[in-house]
Amino acid sequence: MRVAPQPSEIRALVKKTFHAFGLSDDAVAMLRETLLLSEGAYQARSYRAEGFMAMWLVQVGIVQFYDAKGNMLRTVNLFEEYEPQRMAA
Repeated sequence: MRVAPQPSEIRALVKKTFHAFGLSDDAVAMLRETLLLSEGAYQARSYRAEGFMAMWLVQVGIVQFYDAKGNMLRTVNLFEEYEPQRMAA
């Protein structure tokens, strides 16, 4: 059974990817995070820094990255590409 990634793990993935896209440490430090609720259910989180955006679609298990013009730059399938950290017992 796979463990769902924690928000802190996704936040770290977003920061690392934003750095890879050339955003500065200062820009990434100012990361803005928003939760999306629909009919009371948690659906997604979005992350923004200097016009770049990442969207974690929780139920689908993907994180999509966009530039300041709205062009999709990368998609990470969390069920295939990302290994969540295991909690110590």
